[in-house]
Amino acid sequence: MTLPLPVIDLAFDRSHIWHPYTSLADPLPVYPVTGARGVYLELADGRRLVDGMSSWWAAIHGYNHPVLNQAVTTQLERMSHVMFGGLTHEPAITLAEQLAELTPEPLQKVFFSDSGSVSVEVAIKMAIQYWATLGETRKTRLLTVRSGYHGDTFAAMSVSDPVTGMHRLFSGVLQRQIFAESPSCAFHDPWNEECIGDLRRKLERHADEIAAVIIEPVVQGAGGMRFYAPRYLGRLRELCDEFGVLLIFDEIATGFGRSGKLFALEHAEVSPDILCVGKALTGGYMTLAATLTTGVVAETISSGNPGLFMHGPTFMANPLACAVAAANIRLLLSYDWKSKVAGIERGLESALSPCRTMEGVVDVRVLGAIGVVELENPVEMGLIQKKFVDRGVWVRPFGRLVYLMPPYIITDEELGLLADAVTEVVYETLAESR
Repeated sequence: MTLPLPVIDLAFDRSHIWHPYTSLADPLPVYPVTGARGVYLELADGRRLVDGMSSWWAAIHGYNHPVLNQAVTTQLERMSHVMFGGLTHEPAITLAEQLAELTPEPLQKVFFSDSGSVSVEVAIKMAIQYWATLGETRKTRLLTVRSGYHGDTFAAMSVSDPVTGMHRLFSGVLQRQIFAESPSCAFHDPWNEECIGDLRRKLERHADEIAAVIIEPVVQGAGGMRFYAPRYLGRLRELCDEFGVLLIFDEIATGFGRSGKLFALEHAEVSPDILCVGKALTGGYMTLAATLTTGVVAETISSGNPGLFMHGPTFMANPLACAVAAANIRLLLSYDWKSKVAGIERGLESALSPCRTMEGVVDVRVLGAIGVVELENPVEMGLIQKKFVDRGVWVRPFGRLVYLMPPYIITDEELGLLADAVTEVVYETLAESR
């Protein structure tokens, strides 16, 4: 059955709807989508765009996937939602079992929430309550590195980069956290201990007030799309143990294969005390996140006063979201996703390499299904977005970064179209700026 096309009132949208990271007074153009299938977004004017963003890194299997559609349909016939306080259900139990099995063995306790940013809030609350239960009431601050990004809610903003990040306006009202220099060792660089020297010095100086270190393992996402040496994580784990602080990994962007490993922490074979996952967890179908922790952390929190973890999102462990997340994980593990991601990595490396010789390009870097072209100067979003749409692709840069995170199901031809569009648009944009 062919569904009728929806009527999209762009004038109302422009006047009343506030889109993310834009001005309501002078909003950026938006492109009306009427459908999505496979790796394609279908626009109201009939154009089809190859999606290079996986809808902000979430739709790893593309759109309208029959397996995931069926999981939602089946669950919807049973129930769409019930509160998680005092009740439980099979989709939540199944998903928790999968997460506990796939993540490092110590991470056996699963707390569900409704977005990645909230999962970070939960992790921070866990870390602070853990130490408070042990009588260490001074340990309330977080240590992190610059060029990081952990979300747009308040505690998450406080541990995102305070200078290059998006939240400078709120610096006076956010909790003052401790920032070390970002890892200076690139992914393939030989290890240099000074790469983590500043963080070590911060731990030496402030360990008695630090509850946890929070970091995005191996890949720093929206704070700069930087890839750093896995050995950094191994040393970080050792330092956290040495100075008596917890370690939180934020795998919201990197989880479920994006970096070439199921979780980016596997590049270093390191386990944190607390792990945040989200985004690709449901394959981009709906919002869901989880914070996993160890038995030690959970049991310590549960042993003190009040002995409860006081957090409970209304849509925590939503059955629809849990059902599609469980199906998404089964789907990912049902095929050789590592080979698919490795193929994307090779394709991006080859197709984006011409950008390295362009004047105005600082760096080109690729890891797993992530490709980044870093420019000397920020792009003008409205103009560059139109250039991409006119070439039949959906790419949404930010700042100085033009990047790709395509769905894993993308074909070589579709990937070539995406990467060639990036090369052409970057060249054209740089030429126009001279």
